[in-house]
Amino acid sequence: MRFFSRVTVSLLTFSFLTAPLALATAVQATWVTLKPLSETPVLKFDAPQQVTDPAKSYRAVVKTTRGDITLDLYAQQAPKAVNSFVFLALNHFYDGTPFHRVLTGFMAQGGDPTGTGTGGPGYSFSVEIDKALNFDSAGVLGMARAQSLSSQGSQFFITLAPAGFLNGQYTVFGKVADGQKVVDALQKIDPQKSDASLKPDRIESVEIQEEATGGK
Repeated sequence: MRFFSRVTVSLLTFSFLTAPLALATAVQATWVTLKPLSETPVLKFDAPQQVTDPAKSYRAVVKTTRGDITLDLYAQQAPKAVNSFVFLALNHFYDGTPFHRVLTGFMAQGGDPTGTGTGGPGYSFSVEIDKALNFDSAGVLGMARAQSLSSQGSQFFITLAPAGFLNGQYTVFGKVADGQKVVDALQKIDPQKSDASLKPDRIESVEIQEEATGGK
């Protein structure tokens, strides 16, 4: 946070007035990288292990062949989706997976090890709808699914533009905090228009971070 003042005051007064602000901003949260649960990719599970706490804050640094994307995850509003995403990431599930569907002006979809749009982690779960969260801008992180409301698995998407027609139907579980330009630059691929010359961008790894305050 920056402090600007157009009022001419003495240096002593200025320091006194801004001291509480400086003290408040000095105690900032830090992020701790979580240790992976496996050393190599695990691609099938019966169910996700509970690895997150909805009372805590998490983010993911998605390292792609195009650059890094940092995602803020909504553990409180979408606890099942965030826990599943974090669990899979900590098991290297997403390593090497492609953004198999990237549609101009709509969204970029990934999270399928098969790259076909039909793959998953071996389990599924239901949508989590929070009326306060909408696909009202670029950079919204949502869970992909099939026709059934309980068919969410590992696949996710990031919007490239507002997509209000998805509101109330798909889980919103995060937002791009940094790297939207990377998302926008992902190779555009429409699975319905096969073109062997197009090579999809891929996720190289996903680092999960947990917020810690007070030096803990």
